[in-house]
Amino acid sequence: MNPPYCNDQAYIAEAFQLDEDYIGQMTRLSFFKINSYKLSLIKASFCKTRDELGRNLHSTLLNYTSPAIILADLGFFGSETEN
Repeated sequence: MNPPYCNDQAYIAEAFQLDEDYIGQMTRLSFFKINSYKLSLIKASFCKTRDELGRNLHSTLLNYTSPAIILADLGFFGSETEN
């Protein structure tokens, strides 16, 4: 029986495509959120939802993550450092 053939190029390409799709979707969602908030600032009829939109923006888009946390999650500090 032949061992299964592993195609690393296909795996890398598929992973890249999934990441690219996710980034595109999140960018579009962020764009819609920001435009909704801008519209609420301009139009007085949206004053009731302005606070809710502002809280939504601050909780989802404007949160800060330390670079050290990101590097630790990626395993940068646990792996060997080679140039």
